[in-house]
Amino acid sequence: MENENTSKSTTFYSVGLSYKKADAEMRGKFSLDAKAKTNLLEQAKNEGVESLIVTSTCNRTEIYGFAQHPFQLIKLLCENSQGTVEEFQKVAFVYKKQEAIHHMFRVGTGLDSQILGDFEIISQLKIAFAESKAKFLANAFMERLVNAVIQSSKKIKNETEISSGATSVSFASVQYIFKNVEDIANKNILLFGTGKIGRNTCENLVKHTKHEQITLINRTKDKAEKLAQKLNVIVKDYADLQLEIQKADVIVVATGAQNPTIDKTLLNLKKPLLILDLSIPKNVNENVKDIPGVTLVHMDHLSQMTDETLERRKLHIPAAEAIIEEIQAEFISWNKNRKFAPTIHALKEKFNSIKDGELNFQRKKLSNFDEEQAELISNRIIQKITNHFVNHLKDGESMDEGIEWIEKVFQISPLAPEAGILIKEFNELQR
Repeated sequence: MENENTSKSTTFYSVGLSYKKADAEMRGKFSLDAKAKTNLLEQAKNEGVESLIVTSTCNRTEIYGFAQHPFQLIKLLCENSQGTVEEFQKVAFVYKKQEAIHHMFRVGTGLDSQILGDFEIISQLKIAFAESKAKFLANAFMERLVNAVIQSSKKIKNETEISSGATSVSFASVQYIFKNVEDIANKNILLFGTGKIGRNTCENLVKHTKHEQITLINRTKDKAEKLAQKLNVIVKDYADLQLEIQKADVIVVATGAQNPTIDKTLLNLKKPLLILDLSIPKNVNENVKDIPGVTLVHMDHLSQMTDETLERRKLHIPAAEAIIEEIQAEFISWNKNRKFAPTIHALKEKFNSIKDGELNFQRKKLSNFDEEQAELISNRIIQKITNHFVNHLKDGESMDEGIEWIEKVFQISPLAPEAGILIKEFNELQR
């Protein structure tokens, strides 16, 4: 997966960390808010990185990009988050070339999600690509790869049942509340935060409880009011947070703050309180557990809840993997072809130049020269010879040596045409 369009050879990497090895606290250290992501992209551009996208969700923070060494990408992540290189080494992963490609396919199709079949990450990948493209940090390779992952995601959704049934962190939250809070129909629920998980949780709560039980608070009140109008729930000012906590039987915290927003100093309880912290980084201080009657549950625990829906989804993994394998193979073939396409294009031009010179010589020498027939035969010969070179480069183990040999023998110095021309050229060669 080397990129031949840069002055120095670079390799495609995927670096990052996820729920698999990093707990919520560690994921919080490496999480990137909107400002941090923008700063990371700007820094990457200033440091000469040609193509890179970055995603940061509650379950993972990952960078996909070209670099001479993966530490270039690791350094970008650590310098724009609260995590250190030493911490990264303990919990993170580094994939390169085809492993990095395969990892993006699994992430984007929900096979690597904490809850199998959760496709919310694909929208994050789309947003990440759009952000990079706006800053001219997404090359043809990255665009083609992201589109291939999106294609796989759509096909898996349409042709398998791996995302069937209602299961997500937000749904698991509601399930947990119903199973662990007695007489929920008469309890007060406070939702603090209107991020994506917060919105989804609120929607699930509205489906299964009375609207007047639910109170919504957000730092930016207009966002809360928009959601409240849609779901017909109560909205309170951020200044009323402590007062509303005293009234609540259940609090769902789903903010995007980088530091805890709720601790035991806000709690003056006269009854039991269940707190669900669905935020990354954690937004509820562990010290709330010092108060009798408080139960604190983090999203990692909710994500581990398994039910019949997840078991049914596992049956569809082979079908999903087969779809990934098919579309991934098409992408790898495209990428392999585009690497030697400029050389084959230049080689064909060389052959045509030789042909034109020879036909011109014969045209002058022979009075009855059949130019149309000679042109037809010559073109067929050039096509057949060129196809032999194409097949050799496709099947050969050392493509770079083959390309170098062709360029040296035929004295050609190819310039890479645009991706669209490359595809058109290879379609012609395969006819």
